[in-house]
Amino acid sequence: MASQHGSIGKNWPSAGALLALAVLALIALPALVALGWSSPGMGSTSASLLWRAASFTLLQAVLSTLISVVLGVLLARALSRRQFFGRGFLLRLFALPQGLPALVAVLALVSLYGRAGFISRFWPELPSIYGLNGILLAHVFFNLPYAALLTLIALQQVPREQWRLAQMLGMSERAIFRVIEWPVLQNALPGIAGLIFMLCVTSFTIVLTLGGGPAATTLELAIYQALRFDYDPRLALALAMGQIGLCVLLLSFLAKFRPPFAETARLSLGPERASLSKSGNPVPDMIMIVLSALFILLPILSVILSGLTADFSRLLTERILWRAIATSGGIAFTAALIAVLIAYPLALAAIRLESKGAVKQARIFEAPVELTLLLPPVLLGAGWFLILMPSASSVGYAPVLIVLINAIMALPFVYRSLAGSLRRLVAHEDPLCESLGISGWSRFSLIDWPILKPAFRAAFTFAFLLSFGDFGVIAFFGSDSIVTLPFLIYQRLGSYRTDDAAGIALVLAVFSILMTQAFSAFGRKEHAHD
Repeated sequence: MASQHGSIGKNWPSAGALLALAVLALIALPALVALGWSSPGMGSTSASLLWRAASFTLLQAVLSTLISVVLGVLLARALSRRQFFGRGFLLRLFALPQGLPALVAVLALVSLYGRAGFISRFWPELPSIYGLNGILLAHVFFNLPYAALLTLIALQQVPREQWRLAQMLGMSERAIFRVIEWPVLQNALPGIAGLIFMLCVTSFTIVLTLGGGPAATTLELAIYQALRFDYDPRLALALAMGQIGLCVLLLSFLAKFRPPFAETARLSLGPERASLSKSGNPVPDMIMIVLSALFILLPILSVILSGLTADFSRLLTERILWRAIATSGGIAFTAALIAVLIAYPLALAAIRLESKGAVKQARIFEAPVELTLLLPPVLLGAGWFLILMPSASSVGYAPVLIVLINAIMALPFVYRSLAGSLRRLVAHEDPLCESLGISGWSRFSLIDWPILKPAFRAAFTFAFLLSFGDFGVIAFFGSDSIVTLPFLIYQRLGSYRTDDAAGIALVLAVFSILMTQAFSAFGRKEHAHD
């Protein structure tokens, strides 16, 4: 009986993963088929636009990734070497940009670095924020702290025994980097750089608002323009294939740097780095930390100051604002839940197969998650837009499609949030559970869930915030009956009601931060009770 139960436990992740694969296929394939059916070929105009958009997409993504990763590594090493008052608050501050919707951040950066912005008062010759300059600025604002936090997490996986041994041997900073830090970073950085690159390649809202004309148009934005304004599915598909090809080349390159699955020893892990640098010069580290903090904090303060100029006594009485809040929250909660339910069985199946040496079979479950990075939300939205456009009831399907597409777009980040904890779980707990015959729901509730709770909470929070501030999908399906907070901001900007847009942006930012803090507080409360 026990063996039969164990057999069910072994097969369950694959069954769940197959179901998740089926859900992904049902959402993505019809959209791609609809675009392909409407696209007989590509003319010379399409080829010219494809080349121009692809060149700019690659340029801004490479530059954004390079700047973000290099500065992120420097910031992470500075934070790992120094302990100071307010360090915990600073780390939470660096997490805020990921919870800040792109449209809100763009408004903040324009009010800070634009021609009439605060910094322009002291630096009149400040370069224009529109075009490549503004796109790089916005991408680094989002991705620098993200790269720093992911790098810091990687450095904290170094066993304490190695830091203590380095201290006993009196190793220099250069030797510590070469012997201890670099082996960890060379495994982590390709994944971090690849994720940031994909975020920059598929960036939509930032390029839409800061692009500055045809010379600064990415493939993502060109796809949207081809369908929304020109109604040219043929051109949209050609651009989409170009973007997918670009991303496939990068993923193939990054796959060469994929670290092998390893069952790590049970060493005590934790941040012991700071004790090695007490005798070193703290000034360069603190300069890096302070400048990074100002770079992140000033736009956030700008959001607050600009938003306070709005007439909240009128805004808060508008029913459409509260309807937009409810719509955004409902879409984000449902999309985050679906993303976690899809990513978990896929990650579990892939990691278990990988741990047993079945790398090719593991890729069957992992590759679809990576492929979702190749499918722009604009592309999926466009495909379903073409499918539902002839239907009179298309508006009724729109909320469901917005939820599902947002869930798919959050999958890579949810998968990555769960993968680290699942690797340790599979390496440390699977052998013992198999020997004791513990499987199925009993194992999940008693062993897996207590270990995976922090990872599930982080994954859900990130997916929620990503969907809460999304504008890419709602740009296609938004209407008077389906209004989210980002769509409402865009409407007010389009009608030149900038004060209202700033006020709604502040509401969106406050709700995003409150949601982040609520999830974090819930996690700390659970941890205290454990």
